[in-house]
Amino acid sequence: MKKFTALFLVFSLLSLSGNLYAKKKGAELIIQKKDGGQLKGELIAVKPNSLLLLDTEGKDVSVGIADIKIIRIVKKSEVLLRALLGIPVGFLIGAMVGRMSDEEFGGLTGAGIGIPIGVLYGVISGAVAGIDKTIRIEGMSDLEIEEALDKLRKKARIRDYK
Repeated sequence: MKKFTALFLVFSLLSLSGNLYAKKKGAELIIQKKDGGQLKGELIAVKPNSLLLLDTEGKDVSVGIADIKIIRIVKKSEVLLRALLGIPVGFLIGAMVGRMSDEEFGGLTGAGIGIPIGVLYGVISGAVAGIDKTIRIEGMSDLEIEEALDKLRKKARIRDYK
């Protein structure tokens, strides 16, 4: 039973490891405006009626909430990082499972099988973690917009802007 608890803890740690470091920059956003224009930049602050972005040219740009059609939060792919983390995790888990067998080289055999499984798990979890999130502002009620802005505020460089 202890081995399965350890296995569960290792997989949980691997799955949650992306949240263990502090964010220093704001989220990368792509904003599609109602007039067809598009802006890309780092989210600096969420104001009551607008978003403040640092665009790709280094200029501050304020976009009114009423002018926004869609906000896309661009996430970085974590496939490579998680695949690399899957190697030692898969090795350890495979070795532990292999050691439970009666074979002489069960630990090595288990590790050999565990590595590809760990890498595959890392690739899949990294791909899922890297999927962009889309917020369709157009058509939302005022309450829904406020809830979406509260979630965006947590991703801004300046989170407590008043």
